[in-house]
Amino acid sequence: MRSEIDYEAVFRAGQAPSAVLTPAFVLVDVNDGFLKTHGRDRDAFVGRGLFDVFPPNPAAPEDSEQQGAPTLRAALEQVLTTGRRDFVPLQRYDVEAADRPGAFEERYWSTVLTPVPGPYGQVRWIVLSTEEVTDLVRALRRSGADEDKEGGNDSLTLQLRTLNDQLRQAHREQRETTSALREAIERQRRLVYDASHDLRNPITGLLTELEVALSEPGCDLHRLLRKLLRDAERLNDIVADLLDLARLDNRPPEDNRLIDLADFVTEELDRRTPSAAVITRLDTHVCVRASAIRLARLLSNLMTNAERHSHTKIEVVVTSDPPDAVLEVVDDGPGIPPEDRERVFERRYRREDARLRDPGGSGLGLSIAREIAQEHGGRLYAAEQNGGARLVLRLPLAAEPRT
Repeated sequence: MRSEIDYEAVFRAGQAPSAVLTPAFVLVDVNDGFLKTHGRDRDAFVGRGLFDVFPPNPAAPEDSEQQGAPTLRAALEQVLTTGRRDFVPLQRYDVEAADRPGAFEERYWSTVLTPVPGPYGQVRWIVLSTEEVTDLVRALRRSGADEDKEGGNDSLTLQLRTLNDQLRQAHREQRETTSALREAIERQRRLVYDASHDLRNPITGLLTELEVALSEPGCDLHRLLRKLLRDAERLNDIVADLLDLARLDNRPPEDNRLIDLADFVTEELDRRTPSAAVITRLDTHVCVRASAIRLARLLSNLMTNAERHSHTKIEVVVTSDPPDAVLEVVDDGPGIPPEDRERVFERRYRREDARLRDPGGSGLGLSIAREIAQEHGGRLYAAEQNGGARLVLRLPLAAEPRT
């Protein structure tokens, strides 16, 4: 049986002094650590504006990096705007003494601001968690005074600014790294889910046909084997795509060699049994340095895509456009709308007509092709074409060896 969690009790027992703010920066709750740090009861905070409870010290230095209220307000507004957590690593924010109204005590803080989203994604609350670092700053001040009694304050200011900048930079890098990792994990999660779905279809077909064969001894064995072969080929294609993605993501070293594109394309096309007429225009002596295995996979994916969409013919062109070698695959199908010319290279993206024409496709072919192109210092894109689709590969030209 699932136990109920008393989140209010968890919040109040938290070690870091914390408060919950509305988007208008009004305090709606504080935990016990917050009360202990400031030496007041809950009624002194709840229902009041943050900057009313903690007004700026009018006698504080006019240094924007040490003025607490402007820095904290700017950070809070950034959280509201971006919906992302922010970190104020070190700031001076003097606090009015509880027993001496109008008398401020010099204090230093490290603060984390965490947005809590509402049902529609808007920031509903902001959790302010803070740690006092006044003792650390005083220790630095004493150290600076011992080293240089005349310039101790200047030395402290410089140290604080340097430390503040370093902490902000470290936090920014950590946030970017965390965001990139989160996105990568989410991409992998979606890929595994979608791949599992794609694999389930041919596996289900295989199991169904085998069950039919076992229950009906007199079935057409030849027809059954053809059906099983198609499902096995689909499984093989999906697994090959997933293996290619794994290799591309790991970026293992490849043995690149000099490749004459005209000869290479001719050999690769001879291995295929196309479903449409293939017309070639291949300039000779157009050379690149690439992995033959990867380049063959790229060309195969472009040809498979063209065969899926073409009506009657496919044109393959190799030409030189210094500093690039250019390979084009053009089909006479429905073409790619301008708004989809980038999206077709996204992993798992498939246009509606492609899903209807080939429901079992993995949606990974063009994504793999683009990643192979980029791995070789080139680019792959969908160019404008009247009637049909035109996919263009550009790779750096390589000089032929002198004989």
